[in-house]
Amino acid sequence: MSGPRTVVIVGAGLAGATAAEALRTGGFDGRITLVGAEPHRPYERPPLSKDYLQGRADRASLDVRPAQWYVDNRIELRLDTLVTKVHRHAHELETATGAWLPYDKLLLTTGARPRRLPVPGARLPGVHYLRTVDDTRQLRAALTPGSRVVIIGGGWIGLETAAAARAAGAEVTVLEHAARPLQSVLGPRLAGVFADLHTGHGVQLRCGVTVTAIRPAGGTPARAGAVVLADGTEIDADLVVVGIGVEPEVELARSCGLDVDDGILVDAHLVSSDRDILAAGDVANAFHPLLGRRIRVEHWANALHQPVVAAKTILGEDATYDRLPYFFTDQYDLGMEYTGWVDPQQEHDVVVRGDLARREFVAFWVLRGRLAAAMNVNLWDVTEIVGGLIRDGVPIDPAALADPAVPLEQVTRRRAAG
Repeated sequence: MSGPRTVVIVGAGLAGATAAEALRTGGFDGRITLVGAEPHRPYERPPLSKDYLQGRADRASLDVRPAQWYVDNRIELRLDTLVTKVHRHAHELETATGAWLPYDKLLLTTGARPRRLPVPGARLPGVHYLRTVDDTRQLRAALTPGSRVVIIGGGWIGLETAAAARAAGAEVTVLEHAARPLQSVLGPRLAGVFADLHTGHGVQLRCGVTVTAIRPAGGTPARAGAVVLADGTEIDADLVVVGIGVEPEVELARSCGLDVDDGILVDAHLVSSDRDILAAGDVANAFHPLLGRRIRVEHWANALHQPVVAAKTILGEDATYDRLPYFFTDQYDLGMEYTGWVDPQQEHDVVVRGDLARREFVAFWVLRGRLAAAMNVNLWDVTEIVGGLIRDGVPIDPAALADPAVPLEQVTRRRAAG
């Protein structure tokens, strides 16, 4: 075959492993090296705050592929390896151990890292972050009946962790700077659904608060013992979980001169400002043809599907990534899927079909008279339908959206046919 003979993928998570597989299934017969900073083979992260944290999934179930698969497909795994430099003109990578790796094409799937809490005491033992399988293993061991858990941050990770902690019998307090958890994402009305869900399961919500310090408990060695708020309130804790968002791992890209702005800037083909370097997954701030702008998506579906397009681009195909963003969560007896994308700064309307109180509904975000996103809660088999509505971009009748007597399929056909 013509084209590149050596592809190096930096970032051995779901995105990296998926890209390697897509290259092989796409006919690439050259050398593939998959480099990861963790000592583990590529694994999936969603269970880390869900089933694996609650002990309902075993470690092996997280692996993207078993060890033999990489051997059989001639994927050279270099784990526990940190890439420190990209020498773009020489087309070579340098690792922390001084090894050099040549490449014809380079794919960066370096993902994201948790934001660190910038207050005194944040580095004490007993303060946990949740990003890796090792993080989850340590946290799961610490979640014991009656333990006092304080979670800083009421986003998706914080709330999923709260649900897991309650399932383990822990006493849970969630601290959130906004008026409600998830308010910046869902708006006050729908954020209230999740607030009620957690308070109904015994979680103490403290909203509109600011954390100023983590105080050590008495004893040696020092451990986290309480979270201190701006008003002087102290909340006793046996362990603290920080979930205040993530930051894309762009240092490698920035240091070699790639264009970076909230992620590595790439086009719809996932090519960066260097035509021989691509990016995919959490780290990629990619131009989305359907939305007409760049977005960076930090969810499982993106890490699963975007690398396939990157692989096709490497193989010389005219592929673009235009899938709608999608993510899901499971908390207690609530299951949710979210499809589409809305800039929370843009003026929009929210239309609800179903029963908020029973937590069985579909919420629709309508922007300039057209559907931009939808969230189904404990109602299923609607993702494909709402995805079609979003893609069609046809004018939406809010009354029809809100009326459960009007099937979404009929709304789609009627509006599209009109």
